[in-house]
Order: sequence, then C-alpha cells, then structure tokens
Amino acid sequence: MGDLVQLLVSGTATGAIYALAALGFTLLWQAAGVINFAQGEFVMLPAFAMLAGLAFGLPVWLAFLIACVLAAIVLGAGFKQVVVDPLIRHGVIPLVIATLGLAIAVKSTVRAGFSAEAHPLPSPFPTGQLSIAGINVSYADIGTLALAGAIVIGLQAFLNRTVTGRAMQAVAQNTESARVLGIDVRRMVLYVFLINAVLAVVAALLIAPTYLAKFDMGDSIGLKAFFAAIIGGFNQTRGALLGGVLIGVLENLVGFYISPAYKEGVALVLFLGVILLRPEGLLGKAEERKV
Repeated sequence: MGDLVQLLVSGTATGAIYALAALGFTLLWQAAGVINFAQGEFVMLPAFAMLAGLAFGLPVWLAFLIACVLAAIVLGAGFKQVVVDPLIRHGVIPLVIATLGLAIAVKSTVRAGFSAEAHPLPSPFPTGQLSIAGINVSYADIGTLALAGAIVIGLQAFLNRTVTGRAMQAVAQNTESARVLGIDVRRMVLYVFLINAVLAVVAALLIAPTYLAKFDMGDSIGLKAFFAAIIGGFNQTRGALLGGVLIGVLENLVGFYISPAYKEGVALVLFLGVILLRPEGLLGKAEERKV
C-alpha cells in the first residue's frame, strides 16, 4: 500500500509538470489557433537560462525570475511577433512547419553552445523525504504539487474572476464577437503567449532537477504535453490537467508493476486509445462543422 501511495504522489507530481506544458498548447490553440510544436524547446531553453544565471552566482529563485522575464520577451512576445503573426494568416500548416523547424534550430544551437552533456540544475525544494504512517514522500514531489497546484488555481482564478481573464476567454470562444464588443483582441492574444512562456519556465524549474537539463530534453516533455492536451481535450484547459496527471501516474504504475521498459510507451498507448474511442478528448466537446 505504501508503494502504491508513493507511486501515485510521484506520478501526480510528474503529471503536473506535463500538465503545465500542456496548458500552453491548449491556451495557444484556444486564443490564437496556434499549435506550437516547439513547446518542448520552450521548456528546455529556460532551463539553460537558469543554468547561466547560476553560473554567475545567482540563487535559484532569482535565476528563475530572470528566466521568466527573458522567456516573456523572447518566447512570448518575440515568438508571436516574429513567427506567429507573419504565418498565421496563411493557415495552420505553415505555422506547424515553422515551429517544427524552430524546434530543430533551437536544439542544434543549444547543443553547439552548451555541448550534448546533461547539466544538473539544483532543486528549489529541500532534499529528503517526509514519512507519514510508513509512507515516504519526497519534499521535491510535495513542492512540485504545491507550486503547480498554486499556479493552476491562480491561473483559473485569473481567467474566471478578472475582467482581463474573461476578455481572454471571450477571445478564445469567438474572436469576431469579442472584437465587436470592444475587446482588444491583439492584446489578449499577447497575454496568452506571455502566460505560455511563464508556464514553460515553471515546468523547466520543476523537471530539470530530476531529469537534468539537456539539449534534447524538450523532445520528451513536448511530446507528452501534446499527448496530454489531446487526451484531456484540446479545447478544455481542465483536460490538459487531466491528461498530464493520467500520463504521469500511469507511467509510474507501469514502470513499477510491469517493466520500466514500457514506461515511455504509456503516453502513446493512452493517446491512441483516446483518439480511437473519444476523438474530442476525455473532457473535450465535439465541435460541428458545416461544409
């Protein structure tokens, strides 16, 4: 029983990291119709930015805050203005191709600049474990769940209880109607890109201490985040959370009770099963199109 609880907690913590990256997929799609296949690299780059800050003697949290600012400028506003705005008018396919090319370019650049070796990133949480009734849970998992949960709750509160958040939701639901109502659509879409950039930095802070910062670390987290968004429902932010947690928990259970060799295939199998049985996702809503 103790092993099962530990696996569930650890899996939920890992799934929360996937969910943060998956939220970026969902938000960008809802607000701007953008599918960013460089999302994994958007998580990888802040990890190396924080490493650079640590190399200059900065504490972890200060390096994290600086990485948030840089990510908002480069991965948020810069990505929107340089890549998305010129291509979105030509449809989704050119933008998908562009983000795939961007992912390859970023990986190659980081590999050339930092080498192909994995670099450790200090954890922002204390080392050790908390023992309760014979169940050991690491402080890292507790901290990950607390931080990810606080960000998700805060984001939901912002979207549902503030004027700006409601305006962003209106843009996501119907851009033209939002524009008619006087909402600054361009500004709301920019806010979504900035939020996505910050979520990527948080995901980097949480995942890099365990899986190390490496030029290709974005391949795995980007793919699993995409699967999580599809599994939960691409048109539902709550679906991204559900998809991420499902993948994280099932990976741990399969790796422990069956074989670690099958762990990496869990997300793909779950993705294929959901696509075949419920294409709109577990929490998604079917959308009708007239042709």
